[in-house]
Amino acid sequence: MLSTAGRHCESVAACCQTGGVRNEQVFSVRGDAELVARAGHLFTSTRTEFVCAARDLRTWAQPEARGAVQNRMHASGPPGFAVRKLFSPLALADEADRAHLRTVRSQGVLVRISGSALPHETIIIDRRVMILAGQDSATGREYTVTTSQTLVDGVHSLFSAIWDTAVDPDTYLRENVPHLDADGRAILQALGSGLTDASAAGRLGLSVRTYRRRVAELMAALDAASRFQAGLRAGELGLPR
Repeated sequence: MLSTAGRHCESVAACCQTGGVRNEQVFSVRGDAELVARAGHLFTSTRTEFVCAARDLRTWAQPEARGAVQNRMHASGPPGFAVRKLFSPLALADEADRAHLRTVRSQGVLVRISGSALPHETIIIDRRVMILAGQDSATGREYTVTTSQTLVDGVHSLFSAIWDTAVDPDTYLRENVPHLDADGRAILQALGSGLTDASAAGRLGLSVRTYRRRVAELMAALDAASRFQAGLRAGELGLPR
């Protein structure tokens, strides 16, 4: 069901981006700066709900444009204002991303992780305006903005269906703890001890080549890009080191 909902969401986005609604209900802009210039006021006028579905945290490439939108969002937000953000597991890919999610959650933003296929980014403001992000290109990312109530309501319903089956980041991490055998845990402890590869391999009764291969396998299992990151990831998962 989730993957079907994700496909439907992308289909709706494609329909909108190819002109499936009346001209007065849709317009496209190219690049972050033009999005802020032509649609930035929509963020300021948000009053009840801001929802976002994205594969990761890097839809907007330019930090200044992202900051401009965030500043406008901070200026709004009356009592009862709700912000919900739905991401794929890619949003948990590294420590910086996980730290960012912890920060926004501490500010009252609701965040959930879903295994569903999600578009580059879909934003819905007060169930009246939808912004769809296309793929990035040399000339900038294309965004489509629509006020078609049929499209907005349809995508919002799909968002809600996926949201209801998604989980918060902490739960996702706990439920997706990789299985590590005794050797894997011993290697993790060796990494944490700061031993050289030769010393660690000798302690574990492995050749240096085998030890390094097992380290690479362990890093892959933990979604870690470095040995240091593997230690951080292990700590988050509650694995002994």
